[in-house]
Amino acid sequence: MTDETGPTLAPALEMRGITKRYPGVIANDGISLQVRPGEIHALLGENGAGKTTLMNVLYGLATPDEGEILLDGQPVAISGPADAIARGINMVHQHFMLVPVLSVAENILLGDETMANRIFLDRREARRRIVELGRRFGFEIDPDAKVGSLSVGWQQRVEILKALYRKARILVLDEPTAVLTPQETEEIFGVLRRLAGEGHSIVFISHKLYEVLEIADRITVIRRGRVVGERLPSATDEDDLAELMVGREVQLTVDRGVSHPAGPVLQIRGLEARDDRGQAAVRGVDLEVRAGEIFGIAGVAGNGQDELVEAIVGLRRPSAGTVSLAGQDVTGRSPRKMNEAGVAYVPADRHRFGLILSFPLADNLVLTSYYRKPYARGIVRDPKAILRDATTTIERYDIRTPAATVRASTLSGGNQQKAVVAREFDRDLELLVLDQPTRGLDVGSIEFIHRQVIAKRDAGTAVLLVSAELDEVLEMSDRIGVMFGGRIVAVLDGRTADKNEVGLLMATGGAERVAALAATSA
Repeated sequence: MTDETGPTLAPALEMRGITKRYPGVIANDGISLQVRPGEIHALLGENGAGKTTLMNVLYGLATPDEGEILLDGQPVAISGPADAIARGINMVHQHFMLVPVLSVAENILLGDETMANRIFLDRREARRRIVELGRRFGFEIDPDAKVGSLSVGWQQRVEILKALYRKARILVLDEPTAVLTPQETEEIFGVLRRLAGEGHSIVFISHKLYEVLEIADRITVIRRGRVVGERLPSATDEDDLAELMVGREVQLTVDRGVSHPAGPVLQIRGLEARDDRGQAAVRGVDLEVRAGEIFGIAGVAGNGQDELVEAIVGLRRPSAGTVSLAGQDVTGRSPRKMNEAGVAYVPADRHRFGLILSFPLADNLVLTSYYRKPYARGIVRDPKAILRDATTTIERYDIRTPAATVRASTLSGGNQQKAVVAREFDRDLELLVLDQPTRGLDVGSIEFIHRQVIAKRDAGTAVLLVSAELDEVLEMSDRIGVMFGGRIVAVLDGRTADKNEVGLLMATGGAERVAALAATSA
């Protein structure tokens, strides 16, 4: 194909009129998408808009009912992930697919072993290729390092390196910066720009609109299964993209107003807890959250935040220290006892602690109250009451589902998260513990949940917010504690905290800041 300026390359990837139906819903409704060679193409959409389904079609995990896929202008039928990988398509998932106890090289080789012969691996050649790829794209890494010892940012690089090792030409990145510090995000963006510069085509899926505007060459927005717009970053802004995604004007930064904190509700003294491997994860934490305030905890994933909140809500027994609620020692109480004491918990891992995926959505919405009136009388459940209240909750929290009776496993990740939030928020509370409450949510859902959190605070609830999203912590928190290496290394005023300083504390625990201050005073 040519034009007046010369030959025009066919798109590296073209999806034409992709339609995918499931019982009761059209997930993709005639979606078309083009990604050019060497282009970073952002894909935006609400939870349940159809992004995941579209990428599952591309990756061979779902078969479209209508439409076709073209690679370099040639129609192809992709029969499964192995076929997609063989054709140069690879995905880096939001939740890393790495084995922590294996080395970098072993993780990269899994499923695509380089063989010296029919029996033995060619480890020397594999290591050489890994080192060469790392140098080529600017992130040299020790192939023998254990993945579990790497920071989250470096684990992200390993995932990208794994895709490149498999000769990926088209790379799909699903929320690649969800758990990274601002500094790590900039480093990953540098890697992506180098990849695009060498001709790789990148589909970049994110809910962080400012990141999309910074990194993308073009942006496609889908809503309710259809493409509703395509934009160049230079010709749009966050407000325009948010309105395209949601179909209405969205307030991207919710006004948190002025807090009026009262007495302490949650008091933690000398708390210590171990992780699932028996290693110290929480190390002597002292913490106080007052009624009517949001106390945010910022930190890179893996610095003890999950173990801290699990110890607070009763999912993990502390090895030392105390947890007090409204002046009463509740250390080691069961989750049900904590729930009955007025503690709500939105977990980081919704599949492990938030939902029973094989249960209907309606039953999941009463998991913390199914044994009480009006949902039960003694041992007899009242399905009508459960279904009635579930229908109301689904509408109020805009949970996208064909019916309240479908299994929770059939919902998109974002709608699963909204179900957990709806259940936990829908009562009077003493303490609200939020661990990554908006992970995987679109801008409209984030706006709604942030408003609900502020309303809970203003009603006198003590709120503990743990988030890997630094912007969320800065925008929502009255006070901020930075967690590093299992300790709270700083407590800052949420209204005056500097983003770069907090990011540095998250990455170093304050060692660099202390050294800089010492050098300045010398």
